[in-house]
Amino acid sequence: MKIIANLASGIFLAIVSLMAGRYLVFPPHVTAQTPLPPAVLHILSGDSAMINARFIRLWSPMLVVILMFASSASAESKEKVLYSFQGGSDGQSPAGGVVFDKAGNLYGATYEGGSTCSSPGCGTIFQLSPGSGGTWTETILYGFNGDQGSYPEGGVIAEANGNLYGTTAYGGSGICLLFGGNVGCGVIYELSPPVQKGGQWTYAVLYNFQGGKDGQIPHGDLTLDGAGNLYGATLYGGGYGTCNAPYFQYCGTVFKLSVPKQKGGKWTEKVLYRFKSGTDGANPNGGLVRDSKGVIYGATFSGGNQGCRGDGYLGCGTVFKLNPPAKKGGDWTEKILYTFQGNTDGFSPDAGVILDAKGAVYGAAQGGVSGGGIVFQLKAASGGRWGRTVVYGFSSSSYSYDPSVGAFGKSGDLYGTTNVGPGHALAGSVFRLRPAPNGSLWGFSLLYGFTGPPDAAQPTSPLVFDRAGNLYGSTTQGGGGSCTFGCGAAFEISP
Repeated sequence: MKIIANLASGIFLAIVSLMAGRYLVFPPHVTAQTPLPPAVLHILSGDSAMINARFIRLWSPMLVVILMFASSASAESKEKVLYSFQGGSDGQSPAGGVVFDKAGNLYGATYEGGSTCSSPGCGTIFQLSPGSGGTWTETILYGFNGDQGSYPEGGVIAEANGNLYGTTAYGGSGICLLFGGNVGCGVIYELSPPVQKGGQWTYAVLYNFQGGKDGQIPHGDLTLDGAGNLYGATLYGGGYGTCNAPYFQYCGTVFKLSVPKQKGGKWTEKVLYRFKSGTDGANPNGGLVRDSKGVIYGATFSGGNQGCRGDGYLGCGTVFKLNPPAKKGGDWTEKILYTFQGNTDGFSPDAGVILDAKGAVYGAAQGGVSGGGIVFQLKAASGGRWGRTVVYGFSSSSYSYDPSVGAFGKSGDLYGTTNVGPGHALAGSVFRLRPAPNGSLWGFSLLYGFTGPPDAAQPTSPLVFDRAGNLYGSTTQGGGGSCTFGCGAAFEISP
């Protein structure tokens, strides 16, 4: 998670910027005066709730040079950078994926950039419109200003009428303190298209998180049900457990934001579940999914096995489901589907999960037998149990490639990304896994390996298909912008 701060130590900043390929800063008005413990560092940068180790694994100046001259000749597909973010008044570091509207425009959010906050900006919501000759044009639809949200840690989702919904990790009217300064607890927002073509989009805060027993730092993309209600997760808050205190309080929530009962009324938030850490999960990643019965599925970065420390956190993470109440007004109930054991078993899933047509759950985690990360499947078994199968393991003797799964194709193939690698010469990749008979490992195909500026670098977002079967997504770095190692990019992968 790219939580922004002005680090007191210039030496530390220089080292991290070289290793991660980006500068790390805190939210506005906050200054770090003391060295930060590893657990806190996990929260102050990266694309996930914690300072992701994926940005800090072996990013040396030598590797940056290698990336600039690397080749992806072995890839099966063609890649095109649709837009390179420029930083400054433009966006920087896309958060979450991109979504299509009916006209074929793409929409997303950036964690930084924009002209309404001091540098490096509080983030933006953008539109990419296709033009003639394969060109795409970017329009900034909204720049976050802090008071009404700042630093989105997820992308946007689109409703049928064209409204966009998303969250910001900070800002809003809630009071959440970090190093003595109020950075806000985050918001849920709506961005509505103009009534007349060419008009201004309308931004509205639907809910301000309050921290404490309520959520703090919403993370990942929201999920929409058929009635228009929104579901999501916060990394902190909830009132239970101790996760990175005193910097951040409690261990996270899953929430529902219900549409107003009357037009023009207020949206209503309800915390569906509060994570307790310990053998329960902690720090949910967001990117939740719902099945046809309204059951919610997700993953937590930490918590679970208390004898395991994944990526510096107590507990190596879990996969969970939340069952709706049997009676109206009742409580949602959590069931842990799998608890990661660390190392060769996998640890610290760093994204959400997805479902296939038969209700099986798929996700990814770090570690595994081969060390580079795993893609797993969870299927319901007899007696309420769930069985896990590793469908593919990435091989690495030095660090995890931080894989995530993004989408299923029409034929049942599973598509995903690695944030770095595979191998030392690539700045992330898009891959395809093809189901194999008899429970053997699925067939792996590298569709494209990113090579860094001017190419894209370090994808972390979900993927989306167009009608022709092309894949679209975004990367947090790379592209032709002037930021250190690029300001991020939106890309297309074609067969």
